[in-house]
Amino acid sequence: MAANQSSPRPVLSIIAPVYNEEAILHELYRRITEVMETFGEPWELVLVNDGSWDRSYDIMLELHEQDPRVHIINFSRNFGHQIAITAGMDYAQGQAVVIIDADLQDPPQVILDLVAKWREGYEVVYAIRRERKGETWFKLWTAKMFYRLINKITGVNIPLDTGDFRLLDRKAVDALRQIREHHRFMRGLSVWIGFRQTGVMYVREERFAGETKYPFRKMLRFAMDGITSFSYLPLQLATYMGFTIAGLSVLGIIMTIILRLSGSHAFEGQATTLVMVLFLGGIQLISLGIIGEYLGRIYDEVKNRPLYIVDEAVGFERHHADPTRR
Repeated sequence: MAANQSSPRPVLSIIAPVYNEEAILHELYRRITEVMETFGEPWELVLVNDGSWDRSYDIMLELHEQDPRVHIINFSRNFGHQIAITAGMDYAQGQAVVIIDADLQDPPQVILDLVAKWREGYEVVYAIRRERKGETWFKLWTAKMFYRLINKITGVNIPLDTGDFRLLDRKAVDALRQIREHHRFMRGLSVWIGFRQTGVMYVREERFAGETKYPFRKMLRFAMDGITSFSYLPLQLATYMGFTIAGLSVLGIIMTIILRLSGSHAFEGQATTLVMVLFLGGIQLISLGIIGEYLGRIYDEVKNRPLYIVDEAVGFERHHADPTRR
């Protein structure tokens, strides 16, 4: 049953970033509504259209006309999944916020489990993937290795086998809204802010329809954002490699002098010199690349551009239309 325009302020806001999900949106709305009808409190569904070029936005407008609890943030272009989550939190009005993927791999019924922990007093409740259906062994293995690696090299203890599917109390949301860095890794940031945190186990389903929006290239970039946001280890590795090569070079010089004095011809010719030059050149380029990654992120931050540009915000009250005025 649709809510009216004078409905009270929502207790729970559900944020779903959307990028070319026309085949899923009706089912997403149906399942979320089915679950939230048992919630017993006012709620809203915030759909963030991240530059979709299919009929996703038109379907969102249809859903809003059908149910005013469906609110829409329409980006002027594609700004990325993590930025879409940020915009959703900027506009969400609920006392708590749930972040969920629109592809229905995260079952909406788990929302009630997250809410139950929130009502016990936890301010951040993350969903832990006990099982991941329909995913290749390569993706499962790389995800497992990534989370274990990032926990070892960063100062934040990101829970293993978690994604963006989580509940955040209003205090946690307001804390995250103060962080305006451009290369965002929300899974790490939601741990970094602190507060009382816990997790609930669930089974991640197969994608309902369509294709994944995170191919290997985007996953690699996402992993780089996570590592560079919370760790200086790549920069330190460049230093370690420099000292290691310098030490090996000193040993090589000593060995060469000894062999030459002993009459050995083991290091004559240009091949050895060429190999060493190529090796050192490769190490230097790797080090410059690592420095460039961090420098590029600094450059993005000092430009101080807005994280996103909203073309249209549908269904929000006037005093919530500009999140910077909240």
